[in-house]
Amino acid sequence: MDYYGQRYELGLIRRWGPAVKFLILTNTGIFLLQQIAGSANETIVAYLGLAPQFFISHLAIWQLVTYMFLHGGIWHLLFNMLFLYMFGVELEDHWGTREFVKYYFLCGIGAGFFHLLLSLGDTAPVVGASGAIYGLIAAFGLLFPNRVLTLLLFFVLPIQIVVKYFVLIFFVGMTLYYILFERQGVVSHFAHLGGMIVGFAYLKLDWRLSGVGKWFRRQSINRRMKIERADRQREEQLRDSVDAILDKINEVGYEKLTDEEKRILTQASRNLKSRSQVSDRHGEA
Repeated sequence: MDYYGQRYELGLIRRWGPAVKFLILTNTGIFLLQQIAGSANETIVAYLGLAPQFFISHLAIWQLVTYMFLHGGIWHLLFNMLFLYMFGVELEDHWGTREFVKYYFLCGIGAGFFHLLLSLGDTAPVVGASGAIYGLIAAFGLLFPNRVLTLLLFFVLPIQIVVKYFVLIFFVGMTLYYILFERQGVVSHFAHLGGMIVGFAYLKLDWRLSGVGKWFRRQSINRRMKIERADRQREEQLRDSVDAILDKINEVGYEKLTDEEKRILTQASRNLKSRSQVSDRHGEA
């Protein structure tokens, strides 16, 4: 692996972050519990999987999270955990555990919302971490688009492919596969691609809370600077007016001033007095 070059061999990173390790162990452990549960697994999936009709009728908000930890079969689990390891380890190392966890669940929950919107009347529950995994793949493609991946085709033949092309092929290829070969579950599987869409939008449009906070702070600073500039301009204009009025007093006397000129002098006197009082208070403090 070369962080500064182009080559990156997936699966050769030895140091696992705590989040990736926890997610893989938890998903694997829950899958084993599903197998041990036997016939009771149907009840578990019905209650913890994401079932649109049940979600709406019972306001089962927990399903948006719990469905990510259930899987429908051994290959479903293995491929999801493989991709989680392949892409998640470096993303967690790059972002830090907290940001990685936030992003992972954002993509998974976002994928869940996509599924709900596309199948409101469906009673069958959807399970799997696919939405979150697709989000990780999108993030890897955005962060390291020109890096070359070394993959094992059929776990035997090594091939190399640029990340951005891998992401495109994965996205298009998986979509076509689900549409052509899994017609019974097209809506469910395609909705999982919502995780990739949510992840892309989150990273590309900077939807992080920190980014939003920075935007509001910038707006506040800009408004304050505009107010300060406007105050300085008014003070400069007032000072110029006062200078002109004082010159007139020296020439013709105070009695020759107009009412407007006398008002300007009074205002300038009040401003000076106000600044003097503020200065005194700061000095006492």
